[in-house]
Amino acid sequence: MAALDTINNISFFDTLNEQQKEQIASISLVNKYPKDSILYYESETSKNLLFLVSGLLKIFKLDKFENEIFLYHIYNNSMISELSSIEQNDIYCFSNAEFIEDSEVLSINFEKFHELFLSKNILTIELMEILLKKTHQLQCIVNRELVFDATAKVAFMINQDLEMFNKLKRQEVSFMLHIQPETLSRVLKKLSRNGSIEIDNSEVKIKDKTALEYVFKGVGV
Repeated sequence: MAALDTINNISFFDTLNEQQKEQIASISLVNKYPKDSILYYESETSKNLLFLVSGLLKIFKLDKFENEIFLYHIYNNSMISELSSIEQNDIYCFSNAEFIEDSEVLSINFEKFHELFLSKNILTIELMEILLKKTHQLQCIVNRELVFDATAKVAFMINQDLEMFNKLKRQEVSFMLHIQPETLSRVLKKLSRNGSIEIDNSEVKIKDKTALEYVFKGVGV
């Protein structure tokens, strides 16, 4: 897919006119990545602002024993880059990123992007909105990893990412949430008994969203 066509399909650029989109395209590349390939490793730096055009990306860290700690997924039509400053040209990678589907990534020269757009207050609000959402996402990760018990972890994932929960094998979900498969099974039965969810041929459906949210809302606040 050509860079301009790609830009037209990413909502972040919707407020731009055609000339501005062509400017973005002139400083961009679209790259394809196969499933299981690595986009970047923790502590690397990049000169480019990255957006996931299609596919699925897993963001994770490794502990001192090289055990994987799952953080979150990035879906298509989303910014990948984790910006700590809009004034520096180098973009620091705070985690590892691995493709779990064949994917396409839009790569934009960040120095030129800053010069042509951010320095003129174009797309600044849109970028801040994305960064604020990423900050909220980080707060959710802190709760999930440090505050939530197993029941809250499972309820939170079902509420926030039901499609992915059903797409993954139960063992994969357990691994992501750092709980035992037997614990996941018990939690699902518990949530089913209290009427929060129902399970039909192994597919989880939300039956009472308010009751489901009650399981994790207010925990750690």
